[in-house]
Amino acid sequence: MLAADGIEVDLIDLRTIWPWDEAAVIASVKKTGRLLVVHEAVEVAGFGAEIVATVVDRLGPGALKAAKRLAAPRIPIPFAPPLEAEVRVTPEKVVRAVKALMQA
Repeated sequence: MLAADGIEVDLIDLRTIWPWDEAAVIASVKKTGRLLVVHEAVEVAGFGAEIVATVVDRLGPGALKAAKRLAAPRIPIPFAPPLEAEVRVTPEKVVRAVKALMQA
């Protein structure tokens, strides 16, 4: 979806959260200057915050043009399918988040 708009991304699918592939994430951020951490757990106190914090600790805040977490809001997952769709992380939400990072 992003390639259709001429946007290239480094996509790193972390298969485990401990240990996680810190070297791959750091290399990508050095290359792009941007970081979008996407996960389905709640954003507040989620592992995505650990990834962002580690990148800032290792590279310093000046190495990042932009960083963001895209995750579920801190609410119970609704039963009704339309409401559930609103809180889930979707490809469309990822595309919007990447485009917002590109503006930073």
